[in-house]
Amino acid sequence: MLIDSHCHLDYFSAEELPGVLARAEVAGVGEMVTIGTRWQQSLEMRALAERLANVWSTVGIHPHSAAEFPVPTPEALAEAAAHPKVIGIGESGLDYFYDKAPRDVQQASFRVHIRAARLAGVPIAIHARDADEDIATILQDEWDSGGPFKLLLHCFSSGRGLAEAALRLGGYLSFSGILTFPKSEENRNIARDVPADRLLVETDSPYLAPVPFRGKRNEPAWVAKTAAVLAEVRGMTPEGMADLTTANFRRLFTKTA
Repeated sequence: MLIDSHCHLDYFSAEELPGVLARAEVAGVGEMVTIGTRWQQSLEMRALAERLANVWSTVGIHPHSAAEFPVPTPEALAEAAAHPKVIGIGESGLDYFYDKAPRDVQQASFRVHIRAARLAGVPIAIHARDADEDIATILQDEWDSGGPFKLLLHCFSSGRGLAEAALRLGGYLSFSGILTFPKSEENRNIARDVPADRLLVETDSPYLAPVPFRGKRNEPAWVAKTAAVLAEVRGMTPEGMADLTTANFRRLFTKTA
């Protein structure tokens, strides 16, 4: 069985969702995590996870939305994450490519989410784009000043330096359809070198559809394509990669075990 560790089911209409879930099941994707990106939307995703046995959720504010409304306190986020179907905080992090929120606001929000993850005892799903150095610095600073927390660099497409910084803190890396793109050789090289017990796979659907579906709207079923490439990169069978990434998911997201 495969698990799509990061998707956005709110991008699919109520009419589309049954088909999306059915195709995932046929592809061997047994579970998926639908991600919180804004406060009200996070609560809606939590409600969706309540209704669907094979769907989990997270609560958080995406860095794009960090300036739209006041970011909840760490305590409020942690309280929302106490729900049995909420298994993580986020996604949060830094995005200096689009810069949709001021960088200081993004950084403050990121720190709030890290503290919430520590309080709740669940991982933080981290969005990183063109901000490797600041993310690594904030992760280390929060670790040193407040204590350990669990972390996942989702949709990993950053440099080796950030990968190594996260791994030193016990972090996990999740690979998306980017891994399958012809020009993603460095991404594949990093994926090859990540310790086996720190690997996850995801779609980030509806974005970043893997080859051979690139350019189409992504969906959880297609995480199998990314997992197959990851298996090839690491000299494993697809079945072995499915078993490995599912075991890693359970170890990181302990509420699903």
